[in-house]
Amino acid sequence: MIKSIILAAGKGTRMKSDMPKVLHSIFDKALLGYVLDAVKNTELCDENFVIVGHQAEKVTEYVMNNYENAKTVLQTPQLGTGHAVSMVRPYLENYKGNVIILCGDTPLITSETLKEFINAHNDSNSDLTVMSAIFENPTNYGRIKRNSENKLHSIVEEKDASQEEKAIKEINAGIYCLNWDKIKSAFSELKTNNAQGEYYLTDIIKWANERKLNVNVYTLKNNEEIFGINSKLHLAEANKILNARVIKKHLENGVTIIDPNTTWISPDTEIDADTVIYPSCYINGKNKIGKHCKIGPFAHIRGDVILEDNVKIGNFVEVKKTTIKSNTNACHLTYLGDSEIGANVNIGAGTITANYNPLTKVKSKTIIKDNVKVGSNSVLVAPVTIEEGANIGAVGVITKNIPAWALAITRAPLRILENWVSKNK
Repeated sequence: MIKSIILAAGKGTRMKSDMPKVLHSIFDKALLGYVLDAVKNTELCDENFVIVGHQAEKVTEYVMNNYENAKTVLQTPQLGTGHAVSMVRPYLENYKGNVIILCGDTPLITSETLKEFINAHNDSNSDLTVMSAIFENPTNYGRIKRNSENKLHSIVEEKDASQEEKAIKEINAGIYCLNWDKIKSAFSELKTNNAQGEYYLTDIIKWANERKLNVNVYTLKNNEEIFGINSKLHLAEANKILNARVIKKHLENGVTIIDPNTTWISPDTEIDADTVIYPSCYINGKNKIGKHCKIGPFAHIRGDVILEDNVKIGNFVEVKKTTIKSNTNACHLTYLGDSEIGANVNIGAGTITANYNPLTKVKSKTIIKDNVKVGSNSVLVAPVTIEEGANIGAVGVITKNIPAWALAITRAPLRILENWVSKNK
């Protein structure tokens, strides 16, 4: 097993936001979360060190609340990427294995690519491997300089590059794999003789070459994966790229998506074959959708939702933290939150599960058993249980548990005042 170091200390000035850059989100998952998940899903890493600096408390809180095998390490003052990695030395002083170094603002990197990268490092018995990519317009990236044997000579940052070096199209992708025991000494010997006056992580290449270590390059196949987020524009572009990737996967797996251009599906959502997603749906968070379901148009699934087979979630229906069993319909203008809903249930138009108490700030659960019929414009005030086969009359406000096969009606009797209009004109 290896260790990872993820650089997440930067402010992200161009984001123009009070929030730390790595905590900006796509589909409600932080950019840093995508990187941590990619490392986790390689199943090759057992410990992650996240370097924090700007608003360190917020980033630390996110890491501690969401990732068991991760800890944060404070970099202060922030003296460059090489200095950031050196902060981990006390934790890895006796460690002999490999370390992978990544940036916390690259949410499109995949676990498959990371596994290939690590395997390439091991297969070549490399002491240091740098991931590279080829760009027609390499502006703002560090350039890969190769020697006469086509091996990695050095990386030159844009600010320090000559015109000849700026013409190089192979760039540093910002991901490194290194034999920690052989490379760790470099971090106490880096210099700041550069335009930024910082300790550059890239200088470890020159250091390793001077000591005749085995230094190699792994060239990335898909440049999109190292797309870094430096602005809200970048964030929107990454959102589109990730969504297109997710939709392509579902289409290839037998899901029908009527209009990919207006459909948004989070990468943590599973959908079985023969389900149909109609236009203008937004499916967020982690969800499991079964076979032969119909979603939308204009449906919103907000996360922690399980839909069994043949469920219909229709237009302007919102679902959150809810399990819905097979052959159940919620076709129109409905909110279902914090609920357990059985099989063969029909939810009438305009139904709301009122799950939140604004005084106590507590959310409670609504339980609807099999074969229940809920009339239109009903409000189910949680906590409440509707037992099997019960019917809720239209415009019902349900505040008590309803027994099996009962009819619940709460509306006032209809009164008809004849000629009332003509008398009051």
